Amino acid sequence: MQATAYTYDETTRSGSVLLDDGTPLPFDAAAFDAGGLLLLRPGQRVRIETTGEGDDRRIALVTLQTL
Repeated sequence: MQATAYTYDETTRSGSVLLDDGTPLPFDAAAFDAGGLLLLRPGQRVRIETTGEGDDRRIALVTLQTL
């Protein structure tokens, strides 16, 4: 699934993305580390993998979207 990076905190390696429908979804350091990223800037297009559904949906991986 694709999304847009919305926030990112270098200290905690956590932040949030905006899904294409505008829904914000937070991610934690584990999801950031799973993607192998070193830095993330707001506005970058990212690829995410999620687990769970509804209120239990969580991001398991966030990485840069490549063409």
